[in-house]
Amino acid sequence: MTDLRDARVSRAQFFRMMGGLAVAAAATACSTKPETTATTGGGSAAGVDLKFLGVADQKAPMDELLAAYKKAKPEVRLTASFAPTDQVQTSVRTQLGAGNAPDLHVVYPGNGSAMSMTQIAKAGLLADLSAQPWTQSIPTGFKPAFQLDGKTYIYSAGSSVIGAVYNKKAFEKAGVDAPPTTWTEFLAVCDKLKKAGITPIALGAQTPWVTQLITYALVPSTVYAKDPTFDDKQLAGQTSFAQSGWRQAMEMYLELQKRGFFNDKPNGTTFEQQISMVATGKAGMAVQVSAVLPDFRKAASSPDDLSMFPVPGADDANQVWIPAGVVVGLGASAKGQHVEEAKAFIDFLGKQESINAWAKAIAAIPLTQDSSSTIDPAVQSFLPFTKDRAVPFMDQRWPNAEVQPVHFAVIQELLAGKSTVDEALKKMDEAYKK
Repeated sequence: MTDLRDARVSRAQFFRMMGGLAVAAAATACSTKPETTATTGGGSAAGVDLKFLGVADQKAPMDELLAAYKKAKPEVRLTASFAPTDQVQTSVRTQLGAGNAPDLHVVYPGNGSAMSMTQIAKAGLLADLSAQPWTQSIPTGFKPAFQLDGKTYIYSAGSSVIGAVYNKKAFEKAGVDAPPTTWTEFLAVCDKLKKAGITPIALGAQTPWVTQLITYALVPSTVYAKDPTFDDKQLAGQTSFAQSGWRQAMEMYLELQKRGFFNDKPNGTTFEQQISMVATGKAGMAVQVSAVLPDFRKAASSPDDLSMFPVPGADDANQVWIPAGVVVGLGASAKGQHVEEAKAFIDFLGKQESINAWAKAIAAIPLTQDSSSTIDPAVQSFLPFTKDRAVPFMDQRWPNAEVQPVHFAVIQELLAGKSTVDEALKKMDEAYKK
C-alpha cells in the first residue's frame, strides 16, 4: 500500500507550482444535469467502438474535442454519455469492480472520493498513462493529483478555483460598487443585497456536492493561512477538524444562515435552481467552482452580467487565502476491451490545442500554456492569491473516500438545525480515521 504522505502535495511545492501557472483549481464539484449522449466517428466493421461516461461539466469540452477526434481518427466511434455526479460515483465504481466499465470514464484528481484517481488506481482499475508525452509537463505541485507511485493515471486539462459567482446587475441595484475583500465587507454586501430585496447567497444544498463549497471557500483563510502544514499534521494525528479553524469556518457558514443571507429552504433547493436564481438576479451570488461558470452564463440574459471574486474568509485582507485544484478529468479502464485505443484518445487530449480547448470551455486554467492559451477574465481577480495564498481542494488531500460524504451530510444537518458544529466535526474526524 502506498504511503499516503507520498501521495500528497507539500505546501511549498504547491506554491512554487502555482506561481508558474498563475492559478489553480479542480472541481470535485460537478453538475447534476440529465444524461445526454454524443457520438463521433462513422462506425464500421473495421472500426473500433469506445464508450465514455462523464459528468455534465465535461460535456461542452468533450463535444468540441470529439468532433476534432473524428477528423483525426475517423475509424474510431466514440459514444459519450453524461450523468449526474451521484449516479456516476455509484454506477461507474460498481462497473469498474465488475470489470464491465466503459472504456473511458470520469476520474477525480488526488484522493478523497470513491471515484478519485488514488482510490481507483490502487485497485488496479486504471490504465497507466505515463508513457504519453503530455505527462512529462505536469507541474511538480500537481503530480499527487495525477500520479500514484510515480505513474500517471488521470488526464485533466487544468485547474479552477472556488469563489463567489455574482450577478453584476444585482450588485449595482443594491448599491455595491465593488466585490468585498474582507469578511466584514462580505457581510455588509450581503446586508445591502438583502435590504434591496435580493437574496444575498443562493445555496442549492439539496444537491449534495454543493454543500461543501462554502466551507471550502472559508477554510483556506481560517485554517491554512494560520498553518500551511495542517494537512501533514492531521495525517500524523497531531491535529483534527475539531481542533482547527474548521470550527470557525462552520460557524461562519451558520452565521450566514442566521442573518438570513441564504434563500429559503436551502436543503430543498437544487444546483439548477441555484444557477437560475443568480442568473436572473433574484440572488446576488452563489459560492461555486469556476468550472460551472459556463452553466451560469448560459442561464443569464447576457454572459457579461456574471463574474467571480474570492470569498474573503478573514478580516485582514492579507490573510485571505483561496481554494484551488485540478479539475475533474478522465481515465481509461485497465480492464476494458480497447485499452490502447482508449489511451490513444487521451493522448489526443494531451496535445496543447486540446488542453486549451478544454480549459476554455470550463473557464479553467490550462495545465500547460503556450501563446494561444487564455485565462477567463472572471478568474483574473484570483491571480494575486496564487503565488503563496492558495491551497488544493480539501478532499484531494484526505486519506480516504469516507470524509467527503460525511461532510455533505453534516452540512445539511447543520442547515436543518439537527446538529451542532461540535457534532459535525466529531463525525468528520471519525470518518477521517477510518
